Amino acid sequence: MATLSLREIGIRRDAFKGEFMRKVRWGGMALLAGCLLAGLTQAAETDALLHQIKAVGSKGEGHRAAQQALQELMRGDIGTLLPILEASDDANVLAVNWLRGAFETIADRTIQSGGALPQEQLEAFVLDTSHAPRVRRLAYEWLTNVDPTAPDRLIPGMLDDPSEELRRDAVARLIEAARQATKNDDLATATTTWRHALGGAVDEDQVDTIVAALKEQGEEVDLVRHFGMLMEWKLIGPFDNKDMKGFDVAYPPEQVLDFEATYDGQLGPVGWKSYRSEKPDGEFDIGELVFNHKGSVTYATTTFSSDRERDVEFRLSTANAWKLWLNGELLFAREEYHRGMLFDQYRVRGTLKPGENVLLLKVLQNEQEQDWAQDYKFKFRVTDFSGRAIPPADDRQAQPR
Repeated sequence: MATLSLREIGIRRDAFKGEFMRKVRWGGMALLAGCLLAGLTQAAETDALLHQIKAVGSKGEGHRAAQQALQELMRGDIGTLLPILEASDDANVLAVNWLRGAFETIADRTIQSGGALPQEQLEAFVLDTSHAPRVRRLAYEWLTNVDPTAPDRLIPGMLDDPSEELRRDAVARLIEAARQATKNDDLATATTTWRHALGGAVDEDQVDTIVAALKEQGEEVDLVRHFGMLMEWKLIGPFDNKDMKGFDVAYPPEQVLDFEATYDGQLGPVGWKSYRSEKPDGEFDIGELVFNHKGSVTYATTTFSSDRERDVEFRLSTANAWKLWLNGELLFAREEYHRGMLFDQYRVRGTLKPGENVLLLKVLQNEQEQDWAQDYKFKFRVTDFSGRAIPPADDRQAQPR
């Protein structure tokens, strides 16, 4: 056997070490690349499943494929939770329900197995108001399941939140704080807190509670201004709705708004007249202001000025059948009589254009004679999607011309 010198031993040792380190580096890079590839593959598979679920139609189109994708998605791990939330933002109602079920299945399984939800990511999602309110609420509910400190940390800052539910929670906390201040005879703090709560309140029950408390302290609240009720309209009618045949009849106001014109109405010639409601709750009572004729059609129109193009909700309350047009485009119609009249009963989305926007409302009364079937009225307001009143750019917007 040949004998190696110390120098040769050192050279071979260094060569072996170098080769070993090269293999380790290449092996580590290969392992890292494999992990990245696996992660990308899993993300792509998740995206494909989410796409398949979101493709389900409101009438069941693609139902079978979506169900299969849902079953596969529900086998995912916590890495799928945020993609599910993000995919829910623009999903239709049916898909959102399915995605919510998948999210809750994975989240519950993770907790039951001793795992941890991605709390920081969930909180960031909740605080990002660009996400859909209903999806942010889902993230918030699961965040509070694993982090009891979250409500105290997040809710106080949500008095102006675009989510109705999160904003309601913020108002509820202020209502409780105001009540506690009242019990402690700290009326100055209570009054300030009640006012603060009113600034974020959009739900009728919370507003009523706040208004009653302020009234006890000598303060009156203008509910018409707070809710943004439209109080001035031009009306024309009655046109015929005997036997409820007028719903689909396009009477002249549906063709053109000519405020100088006179038409043949149900009881004789009819023309446009201006009316203003003085009801403190914003109710516009056709029967009281005009004539509660049975089996009739009345049209109401007003204008609403906007400083820019914006998406809004038109919130309507009525016990009558109705149709609504915005700038000549039919937005929604409902042929149902005497269902009752609730606050913000109907919510119709539309897009205001910059400048003046023309609203036309068709309200129909049938021929029932029972006492509960006599209401011929409506409430109408313009809001953002969370229910906060949008004031007109021109305070004269409700002055029919």
